[in-house]
Amino acid sequence: MSLWTDKYRPTTLDQLTYHKGLTQQLKQLAASENVPHMLFYGPSGAGKKTRVAAILREIYGPGVEKLKVDERQFATPSRKKLVFTIVSSNYHLELNPSDLGMYDRVIVQDVIKGIASTKQIDANAKHQFKVVIIDQADELTREAQAALRRTMEKHTSTMRLILCCNSLSKIIAPIRSRCLLIRVARPSEREISTTLQTVAQQEKFVLPPQLALNIANHTQCNLRASLLALESTAVRRSNLDEVQKPDRVDWEIVIGKIVKMIIEEQTPAKLLAIRTHLYQLITHCIQPSLVMKNLSFELAKSMDDKMKRIVFEKAAFHEHRMRRGQKHIFHLEAFVASIMHEYKCYRTGV
Repeated sequence: MSLWTDKYRPTTLDQLTYHKGLTQQLKQLAASENVPHMLFYGPSGAGKKTRVAAILREIYGPGVEKLKVDERQFATPSRKKLVFTIVSSNYHLELNPSDLGMYDRVIVQDVIKGIASTKQIDANAKHQFKVVIIDQADELTREAQAALRRTMEKHTSTMRLILCCNSLSKIIAPIRSRCLLIRVARPSEREISTTLQTVAQQEKFVLPPQLALNIANHTQCNLRASLLALESTAVRRSNLDEVQKPDRVDWEIVIGKIVKMIIEEQTPAKLLAIRTHLYQLITHCIQPSLVMKNLSFELAKSMDDKMKRIVFEKAAFHEHRMRRGQKHIFHLEAFVASIMHEYKCYRTGV
């Protein structure tokens, strides 16, 4: 049994229901004899990875869906052994730099060099190059991006890169200049509503039009979050006619609980209790940057203008340190501790 986000994910370009102009452009690229390196960018939940998978299928056919997951071991110069996961088919390979940490430069170079030095297994494939997909490319260090630029130039004949990222500003200019930039914007509320109604019909329940629009507004037109919110609400409620807004998902409820704990009491014991909730979020694969962002916004809702400014300053500071470090829990806990300290000083006038 799969989540609706996976169950109803389009697999071909023809199944995509919004950004028709972009879909046509991707079809032309797939039919081209000279496929360029590509950089998909845009907000989370807009459909970047869905479009990447669809264009791969357009180029190579359904064979790209026969995936295997490998765990590769890598020894660092300091002899530390690392294990990272690679998803691949006969035609492509997918990496996520958030799994690689500070050793991303060496690992990316090693993996891409290996795939570039091997020939295409399918002799009848339309293109004889393989594709390397790097998800969350904006998480790569600047050293890894510089190494990636050199690799792009050296192995163009046997390999193509497809990068996905949320923030284009974190990608160095030499890589941006060597890729075809493709922006994937979030769909409109009306387009989200149409997609949710289609899913509701497939699942055989009635979705009130106003609730569909409220879900789109609540998730800020994040299609993945909208489908998760719809599924969560539909499972918990038998009659959606009585529902005005979607139920919050479990991790959002935990964020709200942490905020309440921060405001109620600023003590070491309370910080220790909050640490348990932070570990719970991370072990359930909620991105630490997303935890930091939602904590900041939820805290800001409960505070006046002066404390709001302090909250966002602390969030920016600790998020920057979190990106440069490895142990995310340390930086999340440091953020919470600094807010508790500032809030206690503000309340007591110290």
